[in-house]
Amino acid sequence: MTEVLQLGDLEITVQFKDVKNVHLSVHPPLGRVTIVAPVGTRKEAVRAFAASKLNWIRSKQLQLAAQRRETPRQYVSRESHMLWGKRYLLKVVEGDTQPGVTVGHSTITLTVRPGSTRDKRDAVMRAWHRSLLHEAIPRLVAKWEKKLSVKVASYAIQQMKTKWGSCNRKHRRIRINSELVKKPKELLEYIVVHEILHLLAPTHSDEFRMLLDKHFPSWHEARAELNALPIAGEF
Repeated sequence: MTEVLQLGDLEITVQFKDVKNVHLSVHPPLGRVTIVAPVGTRKEAVRAFAASKLNWIRSKQLQLAAQRRETPRQYVSRESHMLWGKRYLLKVVEGDTQPGVTVGHSTITLTVRPGSTRDKRDAVMRAWHRSLLHEAIPRLVAKWEKKLSVKVASYAIQQMKTKWGSCNRKHRRIRINSELVKKPKELLEYIVVHEILHLLAPTHSDEFRMLLDKHFPSWHEARAELNALPIAGEF
């Protein structure tokens, strides 16, 4: 069961689930607030708990608001672009050939039709990003399916505004944010592991954290690094 708790101007999504303790989270990149509480918890008790954590919530939201944001890319030569945590300079080449992208030691070359618009260049780059993720994600999924003795039915890549990933436990399907192609590969792996573990523990419960501690002990550092890195300006 899901409800919305209004605390002044703060909106909190509350879910009542089969957990032992109350869990409060402030989610990047926008500072969305959620509470997971045990089934049967009184709404007044949840409100009192949220009120007691208000200063902490505001502090976390301010940290996220101050987080660096990427300026919108224009896809012109000498513009900087991130790929797997490394900065590259973009080189735009116009020609009557198939649009595409290649990567060198320190440059990314974007080949487009003469007179191509910013949106067209963006589409070519995003298609390339997706192809890189489609190369990386299946290997990671296979690796962690074996380690965790679980089976992922399918995965999807999607540009998401509020989450780095998600898991549909019923259909055993995970979604990965396409922006992760710009982050170090170990952070992509952290998100893949995080979402696959939700097949074993659906909420961010003590059990879920214990599984992360056991199988991906550097998850605290990975989460902190991911949340500190720039996010897309349009988010």
